[in-house]
Amino acid sequence: MEIKELTKAEEQIMHVLWDLEKAFVKDIIDVLQEPKPAYNTVSTIIRILETKGFIDHEAFGKSHRYFPVISKEIYKNFATEKLMIGYFENSVESMFSYFMKEKKIDLKEADEILKLIEKFKNK
Repeated sequence: MEIKELTKAEEQIMHVLWDLEKAFVKDIIDVLQEPKPAYNTVSTIIRILETKGFIDHEAFGKSHRYFPVISKEIYKNFATEKLMIGYFENSVESMFSYFMKEKKIDLKEADEILKLIEKFKNK
């Protein structure tokens, strides 16, 4: 199955579903920050996510309880790969260099990353 990119609103709903694992629309709205979107807005986004294959539902009469079909880890891999290819020529070095230049990673964090690299290299 081909994974599609999520909009910001779709991603926000997915994060809630990944955290809750199963939820009714009302449960999702309860977790969202103020100002809370309208029920119909969340319901529409849910239907889009279902069409895109990210979620499915269990029916309880007229109510539906939704759950993720695509895990957070799978989407994280997709988004990271898209970022790497689209902005860093698929180069970890280029991405790391960018974060260092933009001061998104300080020297202590860089040192921890180097330790992780060594740890994985020795496995």
